[in-house]
Amino acid sequence: MIKSVADEVWAFDCEWVPDILAGRLLYGLPDDVPQSEVLRVMWEQGGATEENPMPFLKTVLCRVVSVATVIRRAPRGGGEAQLFLQALPENPDDDAHAQDEAYILRRFLLDGLAARNPQLVGFNSRNADLRILLQRAFTHGIDLKAMGERMNAKPWESRDVDLMELISGFGRQHAVSLNEVARLSGIPGKMDVMGEDVCGLWYSGRCREIVNYNCFDALTTYLVWLRTAHVSGHFTQERYRLEQRLVRRLIEDRAQRPDGAFLLAYLDEWRNLKQRTGQDDGVFE
Repeated sequence: MIKSVADEVWAFDCEWVPDILAGRLLYGLPDDVPQSEVLRVMWEQGGATEENPMPFLKTVLCRVVSVATVIRRAPRGGGEAQLFLQALPENPDDDAHAQDEAYILRRFLLDGLAARNPQLVGFNSRNADLRILLQRAFTHGIDLKAMGERMNAKPWESRDVDLMELISGFGRQHAVSLNEVARLSGIPGKMDVMGEDVCGLWYSGRCREIVNYNCFDALTTYLVWLRTAHVSGHFTQERYRLEQRLVRRLIEDRAQRPDGAFLLAYLDEWRNLKQRTGQDDGVFE
């Protein structure tokens, strides 16, 4: 399934919401039209129905509000890998900082991917997350020359991993969500916040809750990648257990920070799911 595991792996997830400015510009809505009305028009133009009043909009009509990443760096000579959890914006309580989409894009695409050139892991990342990052960078006029090779690589030539492409399939009976494949594997999926909640959180000024939710999804993506690497033969059973313990340690360490206590809920859910699925493999001993 996975052809290789690079020395540096980034498992990421990003969140986006309808962009009010895009709605005003494309549908001729003046600046004094309330945000709620702009959103209504955007969803209406996007095909809203009574059953689905808030349909997914074209990604170019949305703005990126958060990117979270679990980073794995393995020493070239062997030994224990280092894990990091990074989230953008770094200070979601600062409204000016949180509102700066161009900063988020530059930090992730240029300071991160272009500078470090990691193996990138996501779920539906090729057609969704990477696509919106590219489109929104384009609207901000960000120089993406350093990203050209990654963006233009054919799927079979790229070392990046889209877990949905590996695990899912065609037809409703074969398609899987990250939440489904995670929870059935003893890994936390969706918890208190769902994807459809992000827009409401953003437009009510609750950016920190979005970032926290985004961190949960990045951790889930990383743990699903770890499992995929294990079943692909890259990690033995013992090594897989040790790699999961590194994630546990990462969460426990970050939870000691004033802004990291929210991660304890993820840890509790992970422990609970391992027990319920009969996959209590010693990670929590």
